[in-house]
Amino acid sequence: QVQLVESGGGLVQAGGSLRLSCAASGLSFSSYAMGWFRQAPGKEREFVAVISGNGGNTLYADSVKGRFTISRDNVKNTGYLQMNSLKPEDTAVYYCAAGPDTVVHGPLYNYWGRGTQVTVSS
Repeated sequence: QVQLVESGGGLVQAGGSLRLSCAASGLSFSSYAMGWFRQAPGKEREFVAVISGNGGNTLYADSVKGRFTISRDNVKNTGYLQMNSLKPEDTAVYYCAAGPDTVVHGPLYNYWGRGTQVTVSS
């Protein structure tokens, strides 16, 4: 059974930082690209970042470029999203997902976590 479990969310002031983790089990982790998505209340889910299976390729949404960094540790079967210079508009539930390629389209991902809440106060 495949499981993706996010952690590291919380409440932070604007300008602060958080590091999200996504622990994977039940799949060949390095064979999958890992993406992060987010969904704010009343809004559609949106792509945040993705990293290829070997970590060699990354892609970011324009809204987070330069502030967020995606990474992975294939020995620990864990992915990360380092979020710096957080803004109130970053407030959302953040989800990690595993998919076959480095893509931005959510439906192409095979497996999803349950999400972790990130709240940025002004």
